[in-house]
Amino acid sequence: MSRESVVGEVYSGCFRRLVVQLYAVTGDLNEAQEAVQEAFIRALNSPRRFADLDNPEAWLRRVAVNVARSRHRRRRTLDTLLRRLGPPPVVADMSPDHVALMTAMRALPLGQRHALALHYLADLPVDEVARSLGVSAGTVKSRLSRGRRALALLLTDSTLAGSTDVRS
Repeated sequence: MSRESVVGEVYSGCFRRLVVQLYAVTGDLNEAQEAVQEAFIRALNSPRRFADLDNPEAWLRRVAVNVARSRHRRRRTLDTLLRRLGPPPVVADMSPDHVALMTAMRALPLGQRHALALHYLADLPVDEVARSLGVSAGTVKSRLSRGRRALALLLTDSTLAGSTDVRS
């Protein structure tokens, strides 16, 4: 059996058990899954060393617990810093028009959505959008044009009028 396949065998044999154990430690299923996944990533980074362990599951458990503890410490530090800054500023516009716009934006192809968001919502010039996306300025202009056309179809006057219509 190759050393890389040892990691696969251990994964199929104990991933679920490790997640359950880490869930008991963290109290958060997503956090437990991420910590165990990180432990397996570390095992995959050095499969020879992992294959030579006497008890690979114990090693994975120890690594996952350490990962969870480190993440908890970092999160606690961040929370402390954020509390000192006060409440976060209100960023999201929850008006019906904004919700309709965000819904329509999600329906666009990713390239158009990124170009529109960076150019119109982040106020970046076309050249900077091109650099950010790793495409030419001409591509950005094309995506902006197509995106605006698609949004015009998605956001008809009746859609926006209906979303702002408040009836008593």
